[in-house]
Amino acid sequence: MVYGSIIGLALVLTLEAHPPRLGVAIGTLLVTALAVALAELYSEVIGGRARAAMGGPSEPVGAIASDAFAVAFGVAFPSVFFVAAAFGLFDYDLAFVLAKWTGLGLIAAYGYVAGRLSGSGPGRALLEAGAVALVGGVLIVLKALVH
Repeated sequence: MVYGSIIGLALVLTLEAHPPRLGVAIGTLLVTALAVALAELYSEVIGGRARAAMGGPSEPVGAIASDAFAVAFGVAFPSVFFVAAAFGLFDYDLAFVLAKWTGLGLIAAYGYVAGRLSGSGPGRALLEAGAVALVGGVLIVLKALVH
């Protein structure tokens, strides 16, 4: 989930450097989400087969598919702002701003939830959220420095 959101954020930052037509931006995010989800699904199925062949447990296909969907959601999430811009709710430039900063917030939220689900207390989970959000923040800063 986290890396899907990081891919989505990186893609938004790349598109922002030379913004394509609005429909191309939406399509790029959605097709990339599909490609990453299918790669995730394939790699987890192959990994499960390898583990099972060595006598280890294999994860149910439903759980693997659920994880792949979560990764796709993270990649595709920014597209909602571009779809809203296509409907005239706000302009294309604002769609990029919202996609960047909400993407960073989504990364942090995933980090917090992952921390809590792993048994960490709220303080430790916030630290984990901050650490993973730092990755997204570095992407944004590097993009600002390069462009």
